[in-house]
Amino acid sequence: AIMILSGYVKKQTFFAITGAVIGLWLLKMIFGYLSELQILNDHYTYVDALRYIAYSAPSDLLTYMPFGTLLGAVVGLGLLANNSELTVIQAAGVSRFKIVAWVMQPALVFVVIGLLLGQYVLPITNQLSHQVKYDQPLLSSAINGYWDKQGNRIINIDYANTQGELKRIKLWQLDDQAQVQQVLQADTGVYVKNPTTAGASGWQLKNLKQLTIHPDGTSQLTTLSDQVVPLPIEPSAIYLLTRKPDDMSVTELWQHQQLMATEHRRSLEHEVALWKKLLSPFAMLSLVLVACSFVFGSLRNQSLGYRIVIALLFGLIFSYLQDLVGFVSLSTGLSPFGMVILPIIASAMLGVYLIKTKN
Repeated sequence: AIMILSGYVKKQTFFAITGAVIGLWLLKMIFGYLSELQILNDHYTYVDALRYIAYSAPSDLLTYMPFGTLLGAVVGLGLLANNSELTVIQAAGVSRFKIVAWVMQPALVFVVIGLLLGQYVLPITNQLSHQVKYDQPLLSSAINGYWDKQGNRIINIDYANTQGELKRIKLWQLDDQAQVQQVLQADTGVYVKNPTTAGASGWQLKNLKQLTIHPDGTSQLTTLSDQVVPLPIEPSAIYLLTRKPDDMSVTELWQHQQLMATEHRRSLEHEVALWKKLLSPFAMLSLVLVACSFVFGSLRNQSLGYRIVIALLFGLIFSYLQDLVGFVSLSTGLSPFGMVILPIIASAMLGVYLIKTKN
């Protein structure tokens, strides 16, 4: 009998979670497409907007999966409670935490889907969505590209692919008073071994433009031939260094952290993203735990609709709290792991407390 009850609860919860996730996902894509229609132009057409939404769909799915899982768990158990089936199951000797364990199992399916999306799909589709919308391999804002300072020279690389090809490279040469003396800009760059000009490996920059600023304040812009420039990066590393943390898989974020460690540096932004993705299964399960706590108890006190609204509000608060602790870690230097896991532990403790105390 327990096996039959278990299968019934799991089936009801799975269909409810699936419906909630797909419903939220479709709504996001529809409203996203309508939003894209407002910025159409000669270079960005209806078809381009549709392709952009299609490539953004995996990212949207991953974003709304925790909310869908939370909502589906409330709806699935709430429907059982409305029909007094939940009361009958508990009267059969099944504890609340046993029922919660049954609900957790369908949620684990979406946990696995989320991990697979983040690891294998999003790094590709996010890049394709940028390519469609901005008509270039990747549009990175300045803060997301690679920045480095070597002596009196500042280096910025906006984009790099896995083959070590660079795009939009800028080099600023400063004097001892930190005044700009020269700016070098190149459209592309490739890694070459043993160039004849230097006798060592380096980066061959193409389509070069050089702006020279003279002491009297005048400037001169010249076009140069291809040059080989020594940059303090290797082809295997530059791709990781130019990626946005949200567009990287867990493996890439871990490789980025190891790379930073070898250079005795840290990127808190990447560390926060790494721990958010690694701990996302526990975050989703903690939300399910809280969702279950909203259902147990008498439905005469609050309707199912009221509990759904409360659950969604809690999901929003949890999401904002995760963003907040990330910002706190970035601004204070506190442990990214500790800050990311804090709201997960608080959510799980709240869920356990409510399940135990509700009548």
